[in-house]
Amino acid sequence: MRQSEWQDAVITQGRDTRWCVPDLLSDAFPPLPEEPLMTASTTRRTTAARSRIAAVGAIAVAGALILTGCGDQTEGNGSSDSGKTDNSAPLFSKLPKKIQDAGVIKVGSDTAYAPMEFVDGGKIVGVDPDIAEALGKQLGVKFQFTSGTFDGLITSLETGRQDIAMSSITDNKKRQEGLDDKGQKIGKGVDFVDYFSSGVSLLVKKGNPQNIKSLDDLCGKTVAVQRGTTYEDTFKAQAEKCGDKKLTIEAFDTDAEAQTRVKAGGAVADLNDFPVTAYTAKTSGGGNDFEVGGAQADVGLFGIAVSKENTQLRDALKEALDAIIKDGSYAKVLEKWNVKDSAVQSATINAGK
Repeated sequence: MRQSEWQDAVITQGRDTRWCVPDLLSDAFPPLPEEPLMTASTTRRTTAARSRIAAVGAIAVAGALILTGCGDQTEGNGSSDSGKTDNSAPLFSKLPKKIQDAGVIKVGSDTAYAPMEFVDGGKIVGVDPDIAEALGKQLGVKFQFTSGTFDGLITSLETGRQDIAMSSITDNKKRQEGLDDKGQKIGKGVDFVDYFSSGVSLLVKKGNPQNIKSLDDLCGKTVAVQRGTTYEDTFKAQAEKCGDKKLTIEAFDTDAEAQTRVKAGGAVADLNDFPVTAYTAKTSGGGNDFEVGGAQADVGLFGIAVSKENTQLRDALKEALDAIIKDGSYAKVLEKWNVKDSAVQSATINAGK
């Protein structure tokens, strides 16, 4: 889960303060070429050392944009486009005037986290863009996604570069208050509109031949995992619990290699965030390679991050989320991406722990 993506929960704010550059400088960078799609474990769950190195990349923001709901793609920094408003939309009047006039809500997102947000054929797609499209119909504006680094999302709100950050960010108290893992104040903090529930899940071979339903079922068996991730730490902790009934851990450089080991029968399970596990189970081998083993563990909330000063936008988003939950469009998005088990029953603000 995303409590651990940054080892110190909101270290992103501290790093971004060091590496973030003014809009003028970042605008001078040309759009980056589209990178190969990476799973959550390679972008969100790395060790602190590796993620600190990656933070240097925050000075270069990819230029891929999408106006969710209208299908338009442009290349640029997302600061000059205006959208077509629908002032007859149910919740248009709830929005700040600045956004009403612009016709867009600017969204910062790290689009390398299938199925939540990723680039496919030059377009930003996934659970989050589809939820944003549904929200846009309630609010009467478009959601304009800008693809950048995960490390820069919180700072982009503090600087005003983006209106919101929507990138499967785990809502927790430290991020709300702008604290590092030692409780030191390193930023203003943000508010979250919680829209998605997610934990970690086991990925097992199709048919689940070993009947793996929980971590305890792994004792005496062999598992595969990506090296240097918090998933490996989870398996190591479970190995200690197993005691004499030894749990053997095989660590690989990539999650794809770990999946291959499970598929071949050399390991009984891999571990990843639930959305990634569910997406892999649905898509790998046409859905014939894997399935999700058991229920999610360590469940928390993903939230849309909003500046604490922008309470009007925060409250409008909450009302819009409740509306799409009620009318069924929210459920349709989750069903489309095979993550219906992550549905929330109602919108909440700062409900993460």
